[in-house]
Amino acid sequence: MTISTVSPTETGIRKTGPGTPERLNPETGIRGEGAPENRKTGAPEPPKRKRGRPRKIRPEDAAPPEEYRSTAVARCMEYARAAVEGRITVCEKTRMGCQRFLDDLGRAGQDPEHPEKRDESFPWHFDEHRASRPVDFMERFLVPTKGDYDRMELMGWQCFIECNLFGWVDGNGYRRFREALILVGTGNGKSTMMAGNATFLACKDGERGADIYLLANSKEQAGIVFGECKSQIEASPYLAPRFRTLRDGVYYDKMNATIKHRSSDSQRLDGLNPHGAIFDEIHEYRDFRLLNIIKRKTVKRRQPLTIYITTMGNVIDGPLAYYYGLFTDAMAGKLKPDVGDRMFAYIAELDGTDDIERPENWIKANPGLGTTLQLDELEKQWERCKHVPSERADFICKQLNIMVNADDMAFIQPEVLKRNRDVIPEESLLGRRCYGGFDLSNREDFTAAALEFPLDDGRVYVLLHSWIPQRKVEIDQEKIDYYGLAMRGLLTIVPGEYIQQEDVWAWFAEMSWKYEIVTIGYDPANATRLRQMLEVGGRHQGKSVQAFDCQVVRQGPITLNDPMKDIKERLLAGQVVSNQDPMLQWYTDNVRISGERRHTDKENWMPMKRNRFRKIDGFMAWLDAHCVMMEKQPAGQIYTPPAIRVVDLGGRRRR
Repeated sequence: MTISTVSPTETGIRKTGPGTPERLNPETGIRGEGAPENRKTGAPEPPKRKRGRPRKIRPEDAAPPEEYRSTAVARCMEYARAAVEGRITVCEKTRMGCQRFLDDLGRAGQDPEHPEKRDESFPWHFDEHRASRPVDFMERFLVPTKGDYDRMELMGWQCFIECNLFGWVDGNGYRRFREALILVGTGNGKSTMMAGNATFLACKDGERGADIYLLANSKEQAGIVFGECKSQIEASPYLAPRFRTLRDGVYYDKMNATIKHRSSDSQRLDGLNPHGAIFDEIHEYRDFRLLNIIKRKTVKRRQPLTIYITTMGNVIDGPLAYYYGLFTDAMAGKLKPDVGDRMFAYIAELDGTDDIERPENWIKANPGLGTTLQLDELEKQWERCKHVPSERADFICKQLNIMVNADDMAFIQPEVLKRNRDVIPEESLLGRRCYGGFDLSNREDFTAAALEFPLDDGRVYVLLHSWIPQRKVEIDQEKIDYYGLAMRGLLTIVPGEYIQQEDVWAWFAEMSWKYEIVTIGYDPANATRLRQMLEVGGRHQGKSVQAFDCQVVRQGPITLNDPMKDIKERLLAGQVVSNQDPMLQWYTDNVRISGERRHTDKENWMPMKRNRFRKIDGFMAWLDAHCVMMEKQPAGQIYTPPAIRVVDLGGRRRR
């Protein structure tokens, strides 16, 4: 959290005489006014707790005292305008979020310069008093616990986040935003700011019995934010006597509120009733288990708030990858208002065209640069680590918020996959020529089949389907959303412990009723029976199935090297369309280039998986299809669709 260094006379505890500090009056918030003192020592005493039921909070109790002049909203407005006007250096997504804020002010009729922008159907308004309260609370009552700082002072980007989260309300005064994604580089004060939010939600959000949970993928990570929250309270002269801080939690008895921490491996996740949930470093999450449990529990509250705060990571199939796209769409107005209006995002990253070697670009991912981070220190770190591939990748990922694969033998980087997010209607492919491939692997594991369509503009469309036994799903070693993918038609969960080859034959049969499958490439290992079934043809669901032309694709560097490099070139050029198929992205991200001497010495590429749980079956099926397409359709040949072809319009995949 930004925090500025000031003289001791400006801090929460001010020296007024020999050994006599002057404290904030707990009733008015004004220093030195009526603060009780111990007659023997002269030191201020903590306020006495009143017995009985807590009194009802009056509106005037929430308002700042007269002597305190809040500048929170002014700093928020100035930051948003400076970002939009280009007076400060920010990335495109940060600018998008600031523009959204200013546009919403206009729609709410709160832009005095543009009253014509008012939209009567816009259900939200910006309450400046509510917006300033969390900022005022943190700056007045929280004490820095780390570093050489005397008092809290939020930076402009932090004021922008806080004012947005708490300032936008509906006609009944309930909070607009229910979820928030905050993505900034490491060292910018995320944990400190989130600890302050947890304390504010517990005691100043007007929710009796507010349960606040600090969550992370591991118990150690969850304890970092909780420890910061606990330390801030214990160091605050105003908050320390009002909270009970124990090892298992922090308790605010006046409102029967609690602050606790949990992790993905916690056994005590049932029975929760969170008013606030703060997820730290969600880039480490590989599944949605903890997120789903908490989000389902928040429906019991009137205005719950869930915050995801993180740096970038390299888990391309984890929650962060999905939320990154979802919250970006919310900022861009691509989601339905009932959904998008409830989602706030602050994303700080380097833009795709920025040179990572230029330190002047780094502030885009590090808005605290110059305050909590110093540019010269970051430059020294970069000079030290840029020559070591794994350390270089970690700096780019965690400090510059660019998703990278730390494996120096990775086939493709995650940010390259983002270039291939085009979508085309599958109906436009009906009757088109395509090339198939399948990878049977172990029948008790993943099996995949693919079709590759050469498009008229030089791109290729990849249609992929996977099968997995129910038993494998129950073990859940890969930590992917099996059932969600199955509901989208991208994956078939087969009852039992293994996959029958008839399932793969049936899929090709159904695809042949819609598309012209020229040739099917395959790995001959364990494929004799399926090849025979494909070459013979037959009947399926009462319909005739053609006999397919099948071609062996030898799994060696001589055969796979050139097609594998061609696929990478197409990915780099953004020429692969899959309608954003998450399974294909997952398979491709798991591929690394073989480091065996017999391959690398001759610069021949052979695909292999990163580890036993990071499968590449879908990529191998696509690679087999691409091998036969390169052989059957030489480069530069323009595809001409058949004049007449009968197709079956049924059985389309759901997206």
